[in-house]
This record gives sequence, C-alpha cells and structure tokens, in this order.
Amino acid sequence: MSDATRPNVVDMSWDPITRIVGSLGIHTKIDFANRRVLECRSTSSIFRGYSVFMKGKDPRDAHFITSRICGICGDNHATCAVYAQNMAFGVRPPALAEWIINLGEAAEYMFDHNLYQDNMVGVDYCEQMVKETNPSVLARAEATAAPHAAVHGHRTVADIMRALNPFTGALYREALQMSRLTREMFCLMEGRHVHPSTLYPGGVGTVATPQLFTEYLARLMKYIDFVKKMVPLHDDLFDFFYAALPGYEEVGRRRVLLGCWGSFNDPDACDYTYARMGEWGRAMYVTPGVVVDGELVTTDLIDINLGLRVLLGSSFYDDWWDGETFVKADPLGNPIDQRHPWNQTTTPKPQKRDLGGKYTWVMSPRWFDARTGAHLALDTGGGPLARFWVTALAGKVKFGGIEATGHSVKIALPRSATLPETELEWKIPRWSNTLERNRARSYFQAYAAAAALDFLDRGLREVLAGRTATWTDFKVPEEAIGCGFHEAVRGVLSHHMVIRNGKIANYHPYPPTPWNASPRDSFGTPGPYEDAVANTPLFEESTRDNFKGIDIMRTVRSFDPCMPCGVHMYLGDGQEVQVRHAPMFGVQRPAAEGAS
Repeated sequence: MSDATRPNVVDMSWDPITRIVGSLGIHTKIDFANRRVLECRSTSSIFRGYSVFMKGKDPRDAHFITSRICGICGDNHATCAVYAQNMAFGVRPPALAEWIINLGEAAEYMFDHNLYQDNMVGVDYCEQMVKETNPSVLARAEATAAPHAAVHGHRTVADIMRALNPFTGALYREALQMSRLTREMFCLMEGRHVHPSTLYPGGVGTVATPQLFTEYLARLMKYIDFVKKMVPLHDDLFDFFYAALPGYEEVGRRRVLLGCWGSFNDPDACDYTYARMGEWGRAMYVTPGVVVDGELVTTDLIDINLGLRVLLGSSFYDDWWDGETFVKADPLGNPIDQRHPWNQTTTPKPQKRDLGGKYTWVMSPRWFDARTGAHLALDTGGGPLARFWVTALAGKVKFGGIEATGHSVKIALPRSATLPETELEWKIPRWSNTLERNRARSYFQAYAAAAALDFLDRGLREVLAGRTATWTDFKVPEEAIGCGFHEAVRGVLSHHMVIRNGKIANYHPYPPTPWNASPRDSFGTPGPYEDAVANTPLFEESTRDNFKGIDIMRTVRSFDPCMPCGVHMYLGDGQEVQVRHAPMFGVQRPAAEGAS
C-alpha cells in the first residue's frame, strides 16, 4: 500500500517555522498509526544573491558587504571574509589584532547561544509547551527533583520548565539580560554588533588599552557566574526527557556526519598562507575536522577545502558544469573541482515549487570523502556538537582552563560572584540527536567564556609590553585567490574569493544553514534537517486534530536555523520602479529611480 492510500498517513507542513529568522518550511508525511514521520522536505522561499552582486566589487569591501548576509551572525561573516582577504592580500595582522578578533567572536558565541538556548529553544521545553503537548510528562516533572538544584536553585524539573516560560519565567528574563551584557562585550572589541565597524583585512581599528580589557572582564565574570548555573540546569532538563520518555534518543537522530571548520586563530601559528593552512588550522583553539560514523577522518583545512562540493539536485538553479573555470588548481597544485565554491556560478531559475522535484532556493553543499567516493551531507550539530566532537577526538587543544582529552573536553571556570571554581566536562555522547545538539550549546557557552579569559590575558600582555599595533598595511593584488574558514555560531562557515584585474571575479560564502537546510542533492541524498526529521518517532500526546508537531519542531530548532544565510536576491530581468511622494511642507521630492 502506498503512502497516499494509507489511511493514517497525513501530509503536514510547518511553513514558516517560528522562533527562527527567515522562511524555512518543513513538509512531512506522518504515520499517525505508528506515531512516526515517514518523509521530510526542507524548503526556503527566499533568494538573496550575494554570490551574484559581489562580482566586480573592490576586494577590500568584501567583509563590509558580506556582513549584511545576516542580521544575527554578520560578524561571523565579516570575520571569515577578513580571513579570506588576508590570504588573498598576503597580509598577517599583529598578534594583538587576532586576540581582539577572538574576543569579539567569543562574545558572539556567548551572546547568540545564550539567547537562542533560553529564549527560543527553551520555549520548546517550557511548562506551557509541555503542558499542551505532554501533560503526563509535566506531571512527572513536578515530582522529579532536579539533581543540581543546589547549583541552579530550581527544586524540581517542573520548576526549571516554569523558569523557561516566555516573558514570565525567571530564566527566560535573566537570559535576556545576559544577552545584553555579552553584546556589550562584543562592541567593546569591534565597535558595533552585529556588523562590526572596526574589523578590517590586516587587523582591527580598535584602540587597545588596559581599560578596554578590564571592562570586558567585568562583564565576562558576570556571565561566567550565569553559565555555571545554566550548564547543570540544562543537563537536568535534557536527562529528564531521556528518563521520562524511553526511546526519546531517537528523536532527531541521524548518522554521525559532523563538520567543523575551526575557530579562534593562534597568531603565533597563523600566517594566512594557503601552503601552511593545514598547520595553522590545527593550531586553532577549536580544531577543524570531519567526523564520519564517530571516526575523525581529517583535521587538515587543505583537505577540507579540496573536498568541498556544491550540488544542485532539488534547488532552483541552472547548472554551471560547462561554465567558466575560475580556479583549476590550488596554490599547491591540487586540482579544484568544477563544483567547488571557487568555480561556482550562480544562475537562479525561479519556478513553481514541486516537492517531488525542485522545491527550494537552498543548494546542497557536500563534502567529498576521497576514501569512499561519497558526497557526505555533513551537519554542524547546531554548531557546538560538531565543534566539541571534533575538538575532543583530535585532542590537540590545551590552553587556559580548556583541555581536549580524546573523548571529552574539560572546561575550568574560576571563582565568580556567587559560585566557586568549577570544572565542567562535555563527553562525546552516544548519539547525534536533538537533545545532544541542545546540550552541547550550553557547554559551548562555558567553552567560549573560558577561552575569552585566556584571550584577555594574552591581549593585555601585548598592550602592557608596548606591542599596541593592531593593523598591518597591504596592497590589493591584481590576481589572487583566497579562502577563509571559521565557525559561525551555527557551525561551518567558509568564504571563497577570486580576484582578477584588482576586482572580485567570483565570491561564494557557505554558512552552516545551507549545509543543514540543504534539500535532496543530485544523488538523492537528503539534507540534514530532512534526514533528522524523517523516521523520527512522535511522543506528543496530542491527537491528530490538534497536533503541534513538537518533536519535529524540537529537532529542527536543535540545529539553530538561520535562513538568511541559507540562500543568497534575485531581480529577474530587472525593472525600474518610480516612487512619487506627495509634497512635504511645500517641497516636491524627486522620484527615486531604480528602487526595488
């Protein structure tokens, strides 16, 4: 019997998904008799065209323009673009500049993960939501003592759920205060959030003083006091769901296919040369790498770069296979595939959505595994899960209060206002699933805070030693290529730039959301959202008539979707729009031509 004729199989769609930025749609077939999702399609209805209109621009403007890709992680884009510019321009910033950039990005991780975890994802687990979708679970939560109540102050798991209620919950409100504090920390280092005003290729324009670092530290210590409570609080909450709903580990579970492009450059190692990219990449304070079925297959950014592929499959574009080849080989002579971002040509082909054919503006980035010949649909685990998994397995990181052990990551936080010195340990979990993506997000807030303490110390040492330069001069070459690898809040981020005649000839940014929200590719492989939702069991107690799809929503939101980064404005053949205004105060405004 086909799905279409099975009486309990229902087509259900959520479009747009709420509590994220953008226009993500999730379209499913659900078997209500067996309480399981059968199929899933992930769609996005917007296209924004950065890869199109970057052509011909001055390469020095790349970071300012690409920052506007997103109003959430714009600084991640600016940073990654600067990394690509530094390589293309052959410039190495002073060490102090790198510590300032690292401090800015650490503040961004703290800000965004905090805001998303407790003000957006947290709503999926709050008292109001659980009462509507799983009343029996709420009843059990009322009777379940929170194991870490002495640390976070919430006696029962139900008390934690109440604290997450939107607008009224104590934790919900406190998280909003912390997001303001961490945003201030970012602005101290880079001038403005979310589009930094003091970040440039070659360094930063920030004036570094002891007072600057002191003001950052004062805010950081308040945040550390907060995060010491939040990590055990979320452990209590997520562990409860495993206990209350046997089998819940299968919700959002997919094969362990994780990618991390690394974060926080070490200025002693990083010179931005492509030839040494593998070496200075491994020196990052978050290790780059790819994990396949639990095995760490590479930590080499050159290997990662060579494996990048952009497939079309179910997306609204014409192919570029027979188009121009911008880069035939990398600086080491390795051949570059036509489907690599350096060689991509974006030709949009708008059409009616067909869930059996073409259905989204998001392309399908994949990583080519040379060992097996497979094009892997890597996911980021929402960012932190992949970062931790790779860093833990690699065992290369040991600085400040952080140590990767080969099977875990230890994070030591100093004494703070209300809590003593604390050591946290993220351990490689048994599953890559919904709850573990969320759990890792809490632990990575602590990781970013501990890293920031170390970066503060190193930056201040530069200032006190009189090494206060924050920028290195450079010249834009007539011909060059560059690539930047970084971790946006949600995971892998790369920018690829080709310069010809002193102008940008090709530019392609690939943030985490195209990886996670990708559709079925040319080989029929589903993207991570689709894969994670498909076959997910449904534990919601609601009937078919008032079904909310909470287990599906928890799964999608565990990846921390940010759809503005997923697709990149289409103007068709173009048209002129004339806007005429009535006279104001007796003055006629001229028509605005070319507005869109």
